[in-house]
Amino acid sequence: MILPDKKYIRNITKIALPAIAGLSTQMVLSLVDAAMVGRLDHPEYTLAAMGIGVLATWAIVSFFSSLATGTHVLTANAFGEKKFHHIGEILQNSIYIGFIIGLLVTCFGVVGSEQFAQLFAKDPNVGKLAGEFIFFRLLGLPLFLITVSYRGFYFGIGNTKIFMISGILTNLLNIVFNYILIYGEFGLPKMGVAGAGLGSTLATLFDASFYFIISLTSAYRPKYELYKKINFSKQIIRSLYKISLPVSFQNVFILIGFLSFISITGLVGLREQAASQAIVSVLFISFLPCFGFGIAAQTLAGNNFGANNFTLAKKYSIETAKIATLYTLSLAFIFVFVPQYLLNLITNEQPIIQTAVPAMRVAGVAQIFYAVGIVLANSLQAAGKSMFVMMSEIIANLLIFVPVAYLLGVHFGFGIVGAWLGLPIYIITYASIIFIKFKFGKL
Repeated sequence: MILPDKKYIRNITKIALPAIAGLSTQMVLSLVDAAMVGRLDHPEYTLAAMGIGVLATWAIVSFFSSLATGTHVLTANAFGEKKFHHIGEILQNSIYIGFIIGLLVTCFGVVGSEQFAQLFAKDPNVGKLAGEFIFFRLLGLPLFLITVSYRGFYFGIGNTKIFMISGILTNLLNIVFNYILIYGEFGLPKMGVAGAGLGSTLATLFDASFYFIISLTSAYRPKYELYKKINFSKQIIRSLYKISLPVSFQNVFILIGFLSFISITGLVGLREQAASQAIVSVLFISFLPCFGFGIAAQTLAGNNFGANNFTLAKKYSIETAKIATLYTLSLAFIFVFVPQYLLNLITNEQPIIQTAVPAMRVAGVAQIFYAVGIVLANSLQAAGKSMFVMMSEIIANLLIFVPVAYLLGVHFGFGIVGAWLGLPIYIITYASIIFIKFKFGKL
């Protein structure tokens, strides 16, 4: 059957839709932050500093936030096995690891934040501003990694509504904090770019507190025996690292791949690079819902893997991939036939939009296949195959996508469209490897 089976849709969307809503609030926050910082004096400095600061902290956060995947998978498996008492141990050990790692990274990071930022800034003023942002943002890293552990817990038991509510409240508070601190409202000093970093850290404090308070309620603490005893489990910690570490490196490889790709488009031309950055921003309209469906697949597959029901685990994964593909397929019509409407959300510069339109059509076709890749990759991670998923990323991204983009865009002179032709080759290759492993490999 090509279309999704109706009897599975409800369980899938019950988990996926709140996850998508929660993820979408983060994108809204990023746009609002950029708008606030862009209205400060000397926006050419502040926006550049914000870009470096966000990219640097995102690289650090994305590396360590894979702890959520490990917690998610172990929790989902235990939930499927009905070992509810074990879930409490998983969460506590995850929190211990996250907090300790967060403290260590923060201690090193805040000391050298400005020196680190100067490595990526041509102008010392930009480096100074970016360093201040990184300093204040890293202060919240231990708290952030605690929230990551809680996300994995709530995802694993199938309650993504908590993540959605937390995302909405936390990001609204983040916007309020940022406004007050960036512009110096209510008698507080005007902090500029640094205020955006501190605002995010204060919002993270609320986020961690919210998750903790919810976990104390009668719906969670008694059933999962949360905080019943303090104990470090070598077995749990080993399992968390076994699942999470490959995901961490996969995130790094994705970052390296796309940074390399944007650099390649810069070799084509400055306008082509700006157009490519706009397209990448628009692509998150496709990527974020796919991530949400990936969370649903990882939960439902993980539950059934834990219950030794491999047939149902595979069925949920395939049905989730079908639903996600229907979304990317419908989005492709907008990307291909009216791409300018989406690009207008990012920029009103017509020369950039006109340059981006042909490449945007290529990206629109490519993102159709992303749904299968991301959903089934999450299911493979639920089966403990995160190392295979990481290796698939290396092959498709660093060994195929980046070289092909350079060859077609720069070496053979096909320009921005040639560079972007590397994207469908990358995504189709990645999705094919993942699908073949999921369909025919040993799980």
